[in-house]
Amino acid sequence: MSEKHPEFTLNNGITMPAFGLGVFQSSPEDTRSAVKMAIESGYRLIDTAAAYNNEQQVGEGIRASDIAREDIFVTTKLKPADYGYDAALRAFDTSMQKLGLEVLDLYLLHWPLPMQFADTLASWKAAERLLAEGRTRAIGVCNFRPLHLQQLVEQSETVPALNQVELHPFLVQNDLREANRKLNIVTQAWSPIGGVNRYWESGDDPLVHPAILTLADKYGKTAAQIILRWHLDRGVSVIPKSVNPQRIQENIDVFDFSLTQEEIRAIDALDQNRRGGPDPDARMPGRPHQQ
Repeated sequence: MSEKHPEFTLNNGITMPAFGLGVFQSSPEDTRSAVKMAIESGYRLIDTAAAYNNEQQVGEGIRASDIAREDIFVTTKLKPADYGYDAALRAFDTSMQKLGLEVLDLYLLHWPLPMQFADTLASWKAAERLLAEGRTRAIGVCNFRPLHLQQLVEQSETVPALNQVELHPFLVQNDLREANRKLNIVTQAWSPIGGVNRYWESGDDPLVHPAILTLADKYGKTAAQIILRWHLDRGVSVIPKSVNPQRIQENIDVFDFSLTQEEIRAIDALDQNRRGGPDPDARMPGRPHQQ
C-alpha cells in the first residue's frame, strides 16, 4: 500500500484506493452532495449497494464532480433478495442503470447466506461471468467468515478480490483478517469507527474510549482519525460514512501520521468480539438498517 496515494493491489492486478466513502444509511437527498464533497476532498473510492437505495444519487454525485470517471473506483453490491444466477445478472443491469456507468470497478455479494449457499454460489458464478465479460473489473464478497470463503473458493473458479466486513476496535476480526490474507483477499472495514454500535445502541462507543482519546490528544487528531489510522496501519481498507462536509474532510486527513506497533496493539486489546451488525450465519440478515 502506497502512503502518498494509498491504494491496494487486488489479487487480479487492479488497484483500489485504500480509503473511501460509504453511503450506508445516507438518504438519497444527502448522498448526491456527500459524494461530490468527498471527491472534492480527495476520496477516490465510493461504496454503495442495491440495498441502500441510493445508487442513482451516487452516480449523480460522481458526474457532478470535476474528476474523470476513470479516476474514481465505484463499488456496489448484490442484495440477497436478488440471489441466483439469472436474478443476479438482472440486478447488476439495474444497478448499472441507476449508477449510470458502463463498467463497474467492484461488484460484491452482500451476504454469504450459508443456509442457502446454492443461491450464493449461483450468484457468484454470475459475478464471474460479469468479470469475464469486462462489465466489472473485480468481484468480491461481504460479511464472509473463513468457512464461507473456503466453501466459495472450493466450488468456483475465482478467489474474491475483497471481503468487506464489520470491523472496528470492539470487533478486531484477527482470525478473519488472517484468513483473507492467506487467500490474498483485501480486508475492508464497514462501520470502521464503530458507528454500528451507535445506530442500534448495542454497546459502548469506541470514539469515547479513554485509550482512543489519549492517542487523539497525543497526535492532535480526532478519535475517528485515530481509529481510521489504526485500520490503515493494520493493512485494512476503510469506507467511513458521513454526509457532514466537515466530517468528510476530517476523516480523510489521516496520512500525515502513523501509530506505533505498541499503540496498534493497545487498540487491538480493546476487542470485545462483539458484533453490532447482523450475524453472517443468519439465513437472511434483516436488521432494520442492514449493512
